[in-house]
Amino acid sequence: MKLPSKLPLLVATIALSTSVAALFPSFALCQTYLPEQADSRVKVKTAVPVRAYSFAPGDVKLLASPFKTAQEADTRFLLGLKPDRLLSQFRTHSGLKPKGEIYGGWESSGLAGHSLGHYLSAMALHYAATNDPEFKKRVDYVVDELAECQQARKTGYVGAIPKEDTVFTEVSNGIIRSRGFDLNGAWSPWYTVHKVMSGLLDAYLYTGNSKALAVETGMADWTGDILKNLTDEQIQQMLLCEYGGMNDVLVNTYALTGNKKYLDLSYKFHDRRVLDSLAHQRDILPGRHSNTQIPKLIGTIRRYELTGSQPDFAMSNFFWNTVVNHHTYAPGGNSNYEYLSTPDQLNDKLTDNTMETCNTHNMLKLTRHLFALRPTASYMDFYERALYNHILASQNHQDGMVCYFVPLRMGTRKHFSNEEEDFTCCVGTGMENHVKYGESIYFKGADGSLFVNLFIPSELNWNEKGLHLTMNANLPGSAAVSLTIQADKAVTLPIRIRKPAWLGGDMVVRVNGKVVSQTMQDGYVVVSRTWKTGDKIDLTLPANLRYLAMPDNPARQAFFYGPVLLAGDLGATEPDPTQGVPVFVTSTADPNAWIKATDKPLEFRTSSTGGQSAVTLRPFYELQKNFYTVYWDVFTPDSWQKQQVVYEQKRREAADLERRTVDLLRLGEMQPERDHNLTGDKLEVGEDHTRKFRVANAGSAMTFTMKADPDKQNILIGTYWGMDNRGRLFDVAVDGNVIASEDLNKYKESRFYDISYKLPIELTKGKTSVTIKLQAKPNNAAGPVYGVRMVRE
Repeated sequence: MKLPSKLPLLVATIALSTSVAALFPSFALCQTYLPEQADSRVKVKTAVPVRAYSFAPGDVKLLASPFKTAQEADTRFLLGLKPDRLLSQFRTHSGLKPKGEIYGGWESSGLAGHSLGHYLSAMALHYAATNDPEFKKRVDYVVDELAECQQARKTGYVGAIPKEDTVFTEVSNGIIRSRGFDLNGAWSPWYTVHKVMSGLLDAYLYTGNSKALAVETGMADWTGDILKNLTDEQIQQMLLCEYGGMNDVLVNTYALTGNKKYLDLSYKFHDRRVLDSLAHQRDILPGRHSNTQIPKLIGTIRRYELTGSQPDFAMSNFFWNTVVNHHTYAPGGNSNYEYLSTPDQLNDKLTDNTMETCNTHNMLKLTRHLFALRPTASYMDFYERALYNHILASQNHQDGMVCYFVPLRMGTRKHFSNEEEDFTCCVGTGMENHVKYGESIYFKGADGSLFVNLFIPSELNWNEKGLHLTMNANLPGSAAVSLTIQADKAVTLPIRIRKPAWLGGDMVVRVNGKVVSQTMQDGYVVVSRTWKTGDKIDLTLPANLRYLAMPDNPARQAFFYGPVLLAGDLGATEPDPTQGVPVFVTSTADPNAWIKATDKPLEFRTSSTGGQSAVTLRPFYELQKNFYTVYWDVFTPDSWQKQQVVYEQKRREAADLERRTVDLLRLGEMQPERDHNLTGDKLEVGEDHTRKFRVANAGSAMTFTMKADPDKQNILIGTYWGMDNRGRLFDVAVDGNVIASEDLNKYKESRFYDISYKLPIELTKGKTSVTIKLQAKPNNAAGPVYGVRMVRE
């Protein structure tokens, strides 16, 4: 392929295929209480100054926008859920007859019960935001059911965790075993306890159900009984197992009851290995499970608010800065395969298992706490980026289903949950995410000012001030934002308007049509005056195209228009692996020169030159089913001339492989498997990294036939995924002869591996087909196998 000498943009192609499967699922935190001004429900007031307070959920109403659409989809999903199905095992484990069949996913496995806590939080928040009595009716019903379960148990505990009585009895006796996600054989049991307790607190806070607080404090008292005789060493051993936000919920129990024993109990859930290191500004995060850590820091920042403990603030602040500035992808999410890695090393970690949604759910909560204490624009710059481009992008806006991971592999697509079977952690936090879009648009300053943080169409009712504000906006499609004021009587206060970091030009502020000079404070334009009905603030917030590069590869870039991340729409069919996804070749670094708006809202097209197809870019949150790319490799004409040789070599190798192929088995597809006589025991079929697989579980085997070249040397190629880190030891046999033993754990990168096995020529001489058997070792699995190919040497 000859490169033209003058080229604003060439769209070329590269085959890239990286993604991962989750080894251990992780969890997220239910709604965290953020201090509200003069909140009579709270018995323990803050010990440190709070400079900005959250408005109550009912004070902010969303107007028409993609956020409103997502909220409505979430509402439909929540109202379709059956409380009795979520309560099923709570009743069974309490000796009561269940009233519904349990849901699937984690609800039918070791983490049973966690979804009910999220459901309580989401329903309570919906009620607080809408005053719809159906939501309160459901909250009251669930609380009554849990109270009945608690009464039947007579211990204070309420739960649905398998083997819970044995597990917690052993813990209380100092018998503790954990490998990180299991505690005495149970799957992160404190995590589920936390979910239920947090849901109950939200039922109390946002629907006024006092019985919910009584059930929750009963669970807190039971927690104290379980841990009262354990030594500090035993406690720290127990905390090797992920425990969610137990410190946070206990601190909030202290705040709501005034009983200091709950504050003291919160220190039982203080992981010294991690938290004390962070307090000393030591980055010990590489290699750690991301969302195991985030809830711990939400608990410590909440404890700082109530106690003034400086180490609690130091660890939370250092953690936020470290994760946001050194571990975060362009859309605002973090982690690959749920884990954090080396700071600023993200280039080779674009997979199908990036950006667990729970992580960002929790990072936004931590951000709100830090902003309340030190309200600066940088916190809301991050908040806006993650809200628009991860949280909003994680939902199917038609049916309300959500993503566990939001993948960033080049040429991938999103995988959304199922209404009946996928009750994972991110489905739980997804119940909450899309009702809370109004929670940070506005804050009220401790000095009586109003913070305008996000430019989402909405109505604010600040009843204490008699001030009503309507924001109309269509950012970034239009640079115009208007704030219209209605006041019961004239009111004097400063309005603080965030100056976004993404501005592509001058921010202009007009009050009643007149440009006002900009007084800046902490990244906010401050407009102070006496406001009356009819006053109007008009903002001009111009956007342009900009890029955000990988910290360890400036030539790999993601493109934004204003606050909105743009993704390349690659269509309904996965890109041909021999062609791959486009790369950009340009003589100018400014994307405004070679990415142009079309006549459709927020749609852009790259230039089309060199006989290659143009790429359509649109908001990442709009892409639902199609394949896409977020990050792009961008070359100068000179660098592309050199790199193109590498790409062409890859294409030649792919063509040569096709030429030498004798047979190909596409696993997970009915007809190809029948054509190859695939049989086996304990076989599982699935799809991951956008490819189907087969695996023979629990020491079993799979057998199939493959064509062979009777006159040539034959090579069997198995396609596997690296970084699986599970029991994957198996033998490879040909017509009953073992030719290799495989261990998938030795493949350490998150990508596909094509592993070759040379067949002894005497096993295929004169044969046109052979029988292949993959036999798992005891307590291991054979596979997952994503494809099998026979080639002649």
